[in-house]
Amino acid sequence: MASKREKAYQDMLGRSPKHIQFNGKNSDLYGNSVFHHDVMREYLPSDAFDSIIEAIQTGATLDRKIADQVASAMKDWALTKGATHYTHWFQPLTGATAEKHDAFFKPIGPGKAIERFDGDLLVQQEPDASSFPNGGIRNTFEARGYTAWDPSSPAFVIGKTLCIPTIFISYTGESLDYKMPLLKALHAVDNAASEVCQYFDKQVTRVNATLGWEQEYFLIDQALFNARPDIMMTGRALFGHSPAKGQQLDDHYFGSIPERATAFMREFETEALLLGIPVTTRHNEVAPNQFECAPIFEECNLANDHNLLLMDLMEKIAQKHHFRVLLHEKPFAGVNGSGKHNNWSLGTNTGVNLLAPGKNPKSNLQFLTFFVNTIKAIHDYSDILRASIASAGNDHRLGANEAPPAIISVFIGSQLSQVLDDLEKSVKAGKMTPEDKTELKLNIGKIPQILLDNTDRNRTSPFAFTGNKFEFRAVGSSSNCASAMIALNTIVAKQLRVFKKEVDKRIASGEGKDEAILKQLQKDIKASKKIRFEGNGYSEDWVKDATKRGLSNLKDTPRALEVWGHKEVKKLFAELEILTERELEARQEIEYEKYILKVQIEARIMNDMAQSHIIPAVIDYQNRIIKNIQGLNDVLGAKAAKEAGKTQLLILEDLSRHLNELKSNCDQMLLARKKANKLDHAAEKATAYCDEVKKYFEPIRYHADKLELLVDDSQWPLPKFREILFAR
Repeated sequence: MASKREKAYQDMLGRSPKHIQFNGKNSDLYGNSVFHHDVMREYLPSDAFDSIIEAIQTGATLDRKIADQVASAMKDWALTKGATHYTHWFQPLTGATAEKHDAFFKPIGPGKAIERFDGDLLVQQEPDASSFPNGGIRNTFEARGYTAWDPSSPAFVIGKTLCIPTIFISYTGESLDYKMPLLKALHAVDNAASEVCQYFDKQVTRVNATLGWEQEYFLIDQALFNARPDIMMTGRALFGHSPAKGQQLDDHYFGSIPERATAFMREFETEALLLGIPVTTRHNEVAPNQFECAPIFEECNLANDHNLLLMDLMEKIAQKHHFRVLLHEKPFAGVNGSGKHNNWSLGTNTGVNLLAPGKNPKSNLQFLTFFVNTIKAIHDYSDILRASIASAGNDHRLGANEAPPAIISVFIGSQLSQVLDDLEKSVKAGKMTPEDKTELKLNIGKIPQILLDNTDRNRTSPFAFTGNKFEFRAVGSSSNCASAMIALNTIVAKQLRVFKKEVDKRIASGEGKDEAILKQLQKDIKASKKIRFEGNGYSEDWVKDATKRGLSNLKDTPRALEVWGHKEVKKLFAELEILTERELEARQEIEYEKYILKVQIEARIMNDMAQSHIIPAVIDYQNRIIKNIQGLNDVLGAKAAKEAGKTQLLILEDLSRHLNELKSNCDQMLLARKKANKLDHAAEKATAYCDEVKKYFEPIRYHADKLELLVDDSQWPLPKFREILFAR
């Protein structure tokens, strides 16, 4: 009877790539399945169209009549796309998206029915919230929750369902999702940045945070995926010896994309374009069978929706091509893991990127203002940024000599470092003379030329300036971008508020506007200097240096999550009206629970696989060797057999030693898990799983991987890394 592993190989054979038949231009596809502005203009009366555009741009409330008109237009358009159902598409704190489908269909009499969808159904629905994470916000008997339409993110059709992006709140009004606090954080940074922009341009009335994510992922054959219980259940391989060839030749990075992978990419890109996701980039990543895709920058809320939508699309379409997508941050030991770089900037309604130098000293002073304030925000609230990316998966990646370290620092390049250092020294105490101002303006005016040939890049930095944006490189590949974007936009909004308050004080005391701005920038540059780091973030020297600088090194999720309980953090989020103290406490509790459950599942799977897959296979192989030794003894006699069977005896000893160690560590891990499970407090339990349960993962894996090298390849029950990573 064929083993599961053998069946996996049989399933792999004879597969041919599937190609998309569309031969037109990508621009012809773009947004065809989206209820965007042009579609709304076509389907809505002019007054209704104007009202919804105002709601999108300002957050104004739509009255019932307009909501009914929008709902009717949305339904009519969706029906032309073949939709039969609608759903409120939301982002609960599970980290995935959620939806409940309802039919447009409504009976109106014997044998008669209509397609119905009105404003009430569009604006709000009442899904059961009982099984979604809530962190103690609701009681068991309060199962009710509400989804409410987000007009700023357009509805879209997937298959035969109209999907309406929404927020998700509890019966008592607290946020139970990622979208609602993200919208609040974006509103906060809009207000704070717009006020600061008034120093430079009175026409600026709105500032949008923009996001361009880069999604890394692994593609593995579905049959091999199905033959690995650990990958199926946890998204990563808990066992597996590194193959002789991994990524050391760098031959996969930016190499020719395998034909079967290209066919998959073409299909998901086609579907993405139909849904208005502007995916433009694809390439091989560093590790074998690792890839990356990236879109053009979009407004932050929409970009986040599109990333979640794309992850869903990738997983569905991959299965059509007999692939499975792995979005885990570290699916395979010994090769690079996956991140989701969040490229962030701020743009005005006048078309200016506030993090791009301009053509004159005034616009460059504006650039420096937002540039320095962002650095100061990271300096003052680095722990919040670290907590926002904490997860069981990301713990395997951060600081693992492939990704940014757990220490948050900012890289800006040597040229800009020199600019800030010069500015810090050149602004003199007391009133500035006209000559001082002229010299400063001349120096500031040179910034575009300085940056023109700036090729500095630092892949080891978690937060790097890359010319006209900051790249938050430490975000995990499976994460909802909203978590990091809530944190980043909140802390920047807070810093911009503080900056404006201080500048206004200086102006009120008699300083000129430019002088007040420059002197406050000088103060902030000096105060935030220790967060700037240009060197190798992977080195041990940096860990020591960071400690001397007083920077935090929150190495694992339980320690990072403690940040959400700090009084000053609760005060910050409440002051900016992003999250109440209760909501923040709930999210902390939810993140602890997520961590506990993920590590718990990994521990259980690891134990199950060791006991039911690996140990039986090793014992069978031991028996083969024992029979071989016994056969030698029968044929050659005891004395000759002892000499002839030296290798077999050595192998048998190695097998027994690793087998005993494997079983012993599994048993000790089980006891540690039982002890951790008795703890009631989520933080204590998470710490126990991190410190007392996870510590057995490496020794268990070490001995299992040694056994993989010793056991006959035909008897090893699990597909090996060389097969999974190099299957094309």
